[in-house]
Amino acid sequence: MARGVEIQVVHEGTIAEDVGIETGDRVIAINGENVNDILDYRYLVTDAKLEILIGKRDGEQWLVDIEKEAGYDLGIELEGFGKIRQCANKCLFCFVDQMPGDMRDSLYVKDDDYRHSFLYGNFITLTNVSRFQLERIAKFRLSPLYISVHTTNPALREQMLCSKTAGEIMKQLQYLADHKISMHTQVVLCPGVNDDTELIRTIEDLARLWPHVKSLAVVPVGLTQHRQDLPAIMEVTSEKARAVIDIIEDKQHYYLKKYGSRFVFSSDEFYLKARRKIPTRESYESFPQTENGVGLTRLFLDSWKEAINQELSMVDDKPFYVGTGYSMAPVMRFMLVDIVKKFPEAHLKVVTLDNHFFGRSVTVTGLITGQDVIKNMTQKLTPNERQEGTLLLPSIMLKEDDNIFLDGLTVAEVSEQLEMEVKLVETDPHALLKALGFQSGH
Repeated sequence: MARGVEIQVVHEGTIAEDVGIETGDRVIAINGENVNDILDYRYLVTDAKLEILIGKRDGEQWLVDIEKEAGYDLGIELEGFGKIRQCANKCLFCFVDQMPGDMRDSLYVKDDDYRHSFLYGNFITLTNVSRFQLERIAKFRLSPLYISVHTTNPALREQMLCSKTAGEIMKQLQYLADHKISMHTQVVLCPGVNDDTELIRTIEDLARLWPHVKSLAVVPVGLTQHRQDLPAIMEVTSEKARAVIDIIEDKQHYYLKKYGSRFVFSSDEFYLKARRKIPTRESYESFPQTENGVGLTRLFLDSWKEAINQELSMVDDKPFYVGTGYSMAPVMRFMLVDIVKKFPEAHLKVVTLDNHFFGRSVTVTGLITGQDVIKNMTQKLTPNERQEGTLLLPSIMLKEDDNIFLDGLTVAEVSEQLEMEVKLVETDPHALLKALGFQSGH
């Protein structure tokens, strides 16, 4: 195996180009220290004086001396990390293990790589992180990290993750906190497993590491109908959602007084399941975990209020149907009522898309497949309604930067099978208004 990291791009007019470094060369070492990945390179290249060992494409090795301003890059882009460090756990609630076996290969990748956590905000368990790697995280200041805790009870965490090393979590978090690494954490709540007193224990244990553990999000377990040969887990009911919210809001009041931060947050799905009012914008502070579904509904509602209060005109009066998952359907209906109050002639309807592919207990919009869109729209609209109307779908249903649903169907294929116009809409109220045929009067 070739040493070092391959250079994929050398930018024009840069230090690297001036000294003869080329695309396809490899950075082997800097100032005597091996470069094994991008993190090594980023850490070592910041010095003002560099002695760089370069492996040329023809096998020759160059030792290049460079003097530059501290912090300046060489003007190169390196290859990625190569093989992803995948999760070796068998978590009771793992969503990947609950998927059918005929989907895109990328959907089965269990990314548990601490480098990706730092770079992209992926949640990791730390069960595959050695002492050396913890020291590397501290040395390179890989902060913030995003960590799936689930419980701080060592025996229970080993049981939930099916991992003998899972019980070390508080020692690992304490080490990172001692080295001033910021962390955002999460709990996937499984009724009867890590709820009630176990949830309170986890919140209190993690809060003791504040401000290095900066936030904790509690999200409900997602259960599909493909749990054959997996442990039985209870679904989060509306009653359980209310109980979880009560625990969290009680702790929020306490930590707000103690730390000046609420610290722990319920995901939006708990409020939607409990049919409770979404908290105010201030309640989410800096919105530290929107990627975990914490506060997105509040941001959307506030932005909708701003959008709907503009001077609007209707430029397209044809029927529009807004497809959404079960959880978000009541919110969307509430929003469309605002439009109909202003424009009684508007033909707008929310269509709840039941999840037949993963099971009806999966209620989030982002996990609706193309075939479920077809099945729901065929059952809930007449052929004439489909022919005359336009279906609006949120872009979160599709693979990022692509036009493919989770089951591999394209938007064009769904449109063709429905014999209906289908349009994607960004999850932004202004974009939704425009897609519904309205425009600002300004």
